[in-house]
Amino acid sequence: MERSPVFAPPEQAALHPPRPRSRPPVVERIAGWSARHRKTAVFGWLLLVVGAVMVGSMLGTKNLNSYDPGQAGQAERVLSRPGVVQRPTESVLIQARFGGRTAWNDPEMTQAVRQVVTALQGLPRAAIDIRSPLSNGGDASGLTTASGRSELVTFTVAGNPDNADKTVVAAQRAVAAVQARHPNLLVGEAGDASVSQVANDTVSKDFRHAEVTSVPISLVLLLLVFGALIAAGIPLLLAGTAVISAISLLAIPSRWLPVGNTTSSVVLLIGMAVGIDYSLFYLRREREERAAGRSKDAALRIAAATSGRAIVVSGLTVMISLAGLFLTGIDVFSGLAVGAITVVGVAVVGSLTVLPALLSWLGTWVDRGRIPFLGRRRTAARRSWLWESLVRRVVARPVLWGGAAAIALFALALPASGMRLADPGVHDLPTNVPVIHTLSAIDKAFPGSPAPAEVVVTGRNLDGQPVRQAISALQARASDGGPIRAPVTGTLLDHGQVLVVSVPLAGDGTDTRSGRALTTLRDQALPATLGRVSGVSYAVTGRTAGNHDFTAQLHSRAPIVFIFVLGLAFLLLLMAFRSVTIPLLSIGLNLLSVGAAYGLLTLIFQDGHLQGLLGFSAYGGIVGWMPLFLFVLLFGLSMDYHVFILSRIRELHSRGATTHDAIIGGIGISAGVVTSAAVIMVAVFSIFATLSLIEFKMFGVGMASAVLIDATLVRGVLMPAAMALLGERTWYLPGWLTWLPGRRSEAAITSDG
Repeated sequence: MERSPVFAPPEQAALHPPRPRSRPPVVERIAGWSARHRKTAVFGWLLLVVGAVMVGSMLGTKNLNSYDPGQAGQAERVLSRPGVVQRPTESVLIQARFGGRTAWNDPEMTQAVRQVVTALQGLPRAAIDIRSPLSNGGDASGLTTASGRSELVTFTVAGNPDNADKTVVAAQRAVAAVQARHPNLLVGEAGDASVSQVANDTVSKDFRHAEVTSVPISLVLLLLVFGALIAAGIPLLLAGTAVISAISLLAIPSRWLPVGNTTSSVVLLIGMAVGIDYSLFYLRREREERAAGRSKDAALRIAAATSGRAIVVSGLTVMISLAGLFLTGIDVFSGLAVGAITVVGVAVVGSLTVLPALLSWLGTWVDRGRIPFLGRRRTAARRSWLWESLVRRVVARPVLWGGAAAIALFALALPASGMRLADPGVHDLPTNVPVIHTLSAIDKAFPGSPAPAEVVVTGRNLDGQPVRQAISALQARASDGGPIRAPVTGTLLDHGQVLVVSVPLAGDGTDTRSGRALTTLRDQALPATLGRVSGVSYAVTGRTAGNHDFTAQLHSRAPIVFIFVLGLAFLLLLMAFRSVTIPLLSIGLNLLSVGAAYGLLTLIFQDGHLQGLLGFSAYGGIVGWMPLFLFVLLFGLSMDYHVFILSRIRELHSRGATTHDAIIGGIGISAGVVTSAAVIMVAVFSIFATLSLIEFKMFGVGMASAVLIDATLVRGVLMPAAMALLGERTWYLPGWLTWLPGRRSEAAITSDG
């Protein structure tokens, strides 16, 4: 087959000067201004970064509480009032080690219990309301196992509840001292405060490791891509400054949105991924054009018209997708969304302004610092023989190749139909963490402990006879084998302004029994008791209620988010490519890759495959916020590759190539940069899979697998197969939509070719 003129060597194309054209698109004008005023652009960017850091330092990031939706959130807001003080409780397990003969009637067990109680009594600023099997003349009811091998001492953490994770350290040291004196026993402490402490410490340590690891890994991969130190450093510089600016600017929205350490860490990894990707696309195109013989200014102009435009479309798609999280009405999503949108927006602005200024300023110096055996062959763009050969086969037999790839992705996505959303509870941290190990041992020693729900009551006369009678009626509904368990207790807080009624529920707090018990409490028991007391209102919170309300809100809002994201993405791609078919194709392929990622998550984390390799304990579910957050983020980020590849294909088609030739040429010439970008993004997100919390492992595996699938199977097989089947219909645009913008930029690209 005769080669299309589009595939003529770039040296020949460079001999034809561009034809005069009208005013260039805004992306080119921005790049041109930055190149002419490069000092202003570069130092202006640095001043922006410094200014953002100063604003963030002066304002400081507020740590606002995030609340669950629904009733649980209403109750949590009441409990967060300044006058309401709820102190966490801790438990100390004294247990004969496996195989030991020690039992309750052994002096060592009794001695250990007495020592724990004495040690805690000596810490009045750390522990109050201490209860043990020795209380009330040795009555151990509820605190001793039937076998006598396990005893439980409970206490309340004293002081400010907000500092409980620090206050509890003194108690932990006292318990550890008792453990050291009794090697034949297990003496361990666990509870709300100690779990919170270890979780915070683990997350901080993990993210410090992730932050330190992501930069050198990215640098090594960029050196392999560019083969030159300066060229590899530019993407890191842009991504790093974008992340610093975005994290500093989070101090502003933190005044009204919950922005915590998790948001900053997600901003870091997303910012590094997209910042490097955008710089990579732009820089590789500029180097390609210079290697083809174009002048520095012409190379910058073409890079802006092609890669710059693709960056804008991709960045807008990512931000639109993330904006869908605001529609959930869930606090934690709003904080994550504003952080991620900020860093993507800053990265796009930097790519369009400071990047062309740096390239204009450096000129050929961008290729300095070459790495031996890499530098020479990385300057000019090369077609990938492997990908081009594959795409030729796919285009020749699109039904066979495309059908096989589609079947494979559908098979991967199939397990997602059985996905179950559930709170991981104690399974969030690895079982080898001492506190989690103790907590698991307590659950085994005292099985069937009911999960308490908290009924938060507000109104007048909360200590009056009607309220007390309602609580007694609620207690009468409790039974050992029923959904509501005993004892039902009430505690007045905030000088009698708030009443918290603790109602134990069947189950472990996250299983179906707990869910049914919560429904019974909310729909039957409470309306028949407290609901009949005039002048009071109530809302139910607790682990079961929070998980239930969170999941219910997600289920009700998810269709709205999907419609919003897919609808706006369709409109954006319609205007970008002036085609009705391309947006539909891109959306369909993205949904397929997201579905495959969901299936892998279900297989690995819900069903427990690879749990030994990844270091987690499967609990039969997926974290509730994970699927929706992954959808909006994956849908946006996967558009990076679609937009970049489709832009290259569209460019070749605009120059006169057939659709088949444009597919082969576009994927072949963009294979190197897309593969490089995908490898970097997969490496960055894979860091999450090495963290301790199971939810971060899910995030890392889901993101990395979806990007990998999208950059290989979708990019190399499904996309070319679908476009080959469509042929020239790929570019179909109804006559009544010809007014859409974009024709001028296509003409500009054609004339530059």
